[in-house]
Amino acid sequence: MENLHDKRKVYEKSQLIESEIKQNPIEQFRDWFLEASESPMISEANAMAVSTVEEDGCPRSRMVLLKAYTHEGFIFYTNYNSQKGKAIESNHKACLHFFWPNLERQIIIKADLEKVAENLSDGYFHSRPKGSQLGAAVSPQSEVIPNREFLEEKLKDLEKEYEDIEVPRPANWGGYLARPYEIEFWQGRPNRLHDRIIYQLEDLDWKISRLAP
Repeated sequence: MENLHDKRKVYEKSQLIESEIKQNPIEQFRDWFLEASESPMISEANAMAVSTVEEDGCPRSRMVLLKAYTHEGFIFYTNYNSQKGKAIESNHKACLHFFWPNLERQIIIKADLEKVAENLSDGYFHSRPKGSQLGAAVSPQSEVIPNREFLEEKLKDLEKEYEDIEVPRPANWGGYLARPYEIEFWQGRPNRLHDRIIYQLEDLDWKISRLAP
């Protein structure tokens, strides 16, 4: 067994104090996200873990890419028939998690999920490279398949079918809007006395509290 007891680092790059934060968590997210996006050490600032609860009661997490955020919440796209899609269909709550180790920061978001309007899904789908559009149409996401060749042969067939015409968005592929009701901002600090500021939605207003690390 490998001993990991001594694998640790000192967190000292920044701080998170009440006098400097935004009163609205989406604005605070925007500030942190812009910093992460501009950091040369972070290749995909919009990568986030999405955790859902499945029928057996066990949560499942996977990395997806945030594609937009507004004052309403956070938008990502997926196959509605995938494991995450089926989990969201039965339990509309999910947790989004951003981790930017180079900035010693993470954000944890609890949210209610709903499908975005079809025209938004259409617009994003057709903004993607054609290969990505075909990939979404080819893959029966999360289903068992016989081998990789199964996908590659289906891709070749669709490449011929849609060689000179637009690829239609599959009806089972589209976006989700995650409407947050709780957002925690975590900033690493020395001696493990990390800063944790949590925003909780109460009667349309955001209550701000500090949590012990």
